[in-house]
Amino acid sequence: MADTKQVDETADAKQAAKAERKAARLAKRISAFAKRHGGAEGQIAYIGERGARIVLVGEDGGWGDLVAPSVAVAELAVGKAGITVHETFDGEFAAKVKTGPYEWTRMAGIQVGGPKNG
Repeated sequence: MADTKQVDETADAKQAAKAERKAARLAKRISAFAKRHGGAEGQIAYIGERGARIVLVGEDGGWGDLVAPSVAVAELAVGKAGITVHETFDGEFAAKVKTGPYEWTRMAGIQVGGPKNG
């Protein structure tokens, strides 16, 4: 029985180390985004088995997103990056997003049969 416990602890330690490495890589990307956009804020959304989506909005209105394998890893990543995290994507936070012609054309192409990009 002690052998099983030791195997479980080793597996748990490996899993934790893997999550830590993933969070560090995501934090590096978040920090790079923030640097490029004069700072950043974010919001984490659970997206099912796929994990969690980290939506980033820069101070200049630029935006992007990343996918983490879990909400816990996403939370660890934004914590390491030191950005402000919002509970929801609405209000003043959502109003900071600036969209351009690409987004409008793309949305029109998808929604109402308008022109398609690419």
